[in-house]
Amino acid sequence: MMAVPQDKGRAEGADTALYAALLSLETAEEVRDFLADLCTPRELAALVERWQIVRYLDSGDLSYRDISARTGASTTTIGRVARFLLQERHCGYRRILDRLKKK
Repeated sequence: MMAVPQDKGRAEGADTALYAALLSLETAEEVRDFLADLCTPRELAALVERWQIVRYLDSGDLSYRDISARTGASTTTIGRVARFLLQERHCGYRRILDRLKKK
């Protein structure tokens, strides 16, 4: 039986390499193609769903139930996305929303 490394095969700096790869993308088509190769269809659908939820939450016009009805996401998922949008320190969602509003 082969021993599994503690990091489960994750090479040091692998996350940084992925971030660099994402930063190298120049067009929406390149992003689409890269994500299609990187993610399973289900993973990509989950990312799309979360971004849709972020945009609905940011508009402030819909309840969690309304967002759930429009996206098919559970209210638990919507609550989790809302927590990251409104409370978490990373502010990744907010940063991108604000940049897109400036364009």
